[in-house]
Amino acid sequence: MNRLLKSAVLGLAVTATSLSALTAAEAGDRWRRHHHHRGSGDLVAAGVLGAAVGALAAGVATTSRVEYYEPVPVYRDPPPRRVYVAPAPRVVYAEGALEPWTPSWYEYCESRYRSFNPRTGTFVGYDGERRFCVAN
Repeated sequence: MNRLLKSAVLGLAVTATSLSALTAAEAGDRWRRHHHHRGSGDLVAAGVLGAAVGALAAGVATTSRVEYYEPVPVYRDPPPRRVYVAPAPRVVYAEGALEPWTPSWYEYCESRYRSFNPRTGTFVGYDGERRFCVAN
């Protein structure tokens, strides 16, 4: 509503300005027009021109403004961590070494390591890690 009122006032101001300038210019020109040009319609043309300029100014004043909104940031999950799985150790037995999972191997590992687990064949070392029992 406020824009419409401003546009109407602006259009009327432009029209009044153009008409007042036209009527002041015609005051000294009255004798010439009276004798040479009858009913040329200059006043009507000026009114139409002023109305057109006022309408253009009102149209420019009422054009809607485009508002810019920043895009919403998209947060993505970090990529999954890569996990390295070491290959199973390959044990090569020297001559005279005990073959794993034999009764003599069980006896050797149980007598050597107090933390020996016969199900898995491992023991807990001083560093806290489980190691496979190798009888050399």
